[in-house]
Amino acid sequence: MAGPLAGVRVLECAQIMAGPTCGALLADLGADVVKVEKIAGGDDARAYREPRVGGVSAPFLVMNRNKRGVALDLKHPGGRDALLRMVDEADVLVENYRPGTMDKLGLGWDVLRARRPSLIYCAISGYGLTGPLGGGGGFDLVAQAFAGLMSITGEAGRPPVKVGSSVADLNAGLLAATGILAAYVHRLRTGEGQRVDTSLMEAALHQTGWHASVWFATGRSPEPLGSGHVLAAPYQAFHARDGWLVIGGANQANWERICDVVGRAEWKADPRFVDNSARMANLPALVEALDAVLATRDRAEWLAAFERAGVPAGPVHSIGEALSHPQTRARGMVVELDHPVAGSTHALGPPVKFSATPAEATRHAPSLGEH
Repeated sequence: MAGPLAGVRVLECAQIMAGPTCGALLADLGADVVKVEKIAGGDDARAYREPRVGGVSAPFLVMNRNKRGVALDLKHPGGRDALLRMVDEADVLVENYRPGTMDKLGLGWDVLRARRPSLIYCAISGYGLTGPLGGGGGFDLVAQAFAGLMSITGEAGRPPVKVGSSVADLNAGLLAATGILAAYVHRLRTGEGQRVDTSLMEAALHQTGWHASVWFATGRSPEPLGSGHVLAAPYQAFHARDGWLVIGGANQANWERICDVVGRAEWKADPRFVDNSARMANLPALVEALDAVLATRDRAEWLAAFERAGVPAGPVHSIGEALSHPQTRARGMVVELDHPVAGSTHALGPPVKFSATPAEATRHAPSLGEH
């Protein structure tokens, strides 16, 4: 592998999404990530039967490209010993089992630290390793509910809604990778390994920054605003004559440009809309007024006009439209990989670019026990 982490060996004892996201990010950066799956069956994501590509789980292919793979029965002494030998040559071990599982297998932090003091051991769990809920299991849905994300997602007066993407899982993987890199810098300086501990709960809470600021300041928990913003307006989706677009009027200068583009210069002095505080206080009226004007022209016409005026705006894409867009492809965010069973497959590419040590996604997701 190429990349800034070339030469770093990572053992990924993880499945589904949070741990595999961390492993995929490190692999993109050049680490040799060896996915350790259970016998029998492997990563539970392999059982996601629809959709499949050539009989192989499409979600598994996307989450695990760029890794090598081995299969071990860690409950068997031979499997445990095999993993210990791998630890002897590893820099990092990532696991997202329920807390205590690795200890029961004789492979917990204390055992591995004694065997390899330089090891960075990253544990991703539901609620973290400490606190009254420490040690509990977790799922993305539960973490989103616990952290309040479901209370601020969707439309006012409607039932709670989960964020469409698995943001707790994905952000936990990102936080874990960030923690591992920080621990690796510490190891370069001192030779000392350490345990990195993060959770789905913390990853979900980490997503609530703006909303948390409202509660800290006022004691009021924000409510859902659809596509709107808790602090600024207009900053949401609107419907043009033929489709949806978003407009980011997050500051006064952009708001005044919006007024000019839509031909309503008088709104600049309208007491309901004169500044951000007024616009937030009169948000329904603001949305109604903008929708009425935007419905008179097609989306492409409005987007071109907003671009000429320097107003942040864009189309509301489907997933397919986003993945097919020339900008997405130009940034290498879609890669094609040949799989020995599934054939030609596609996956998301590395999201971080480097000038000197390019990140690459060149290896297909491993078959169970392939390496």
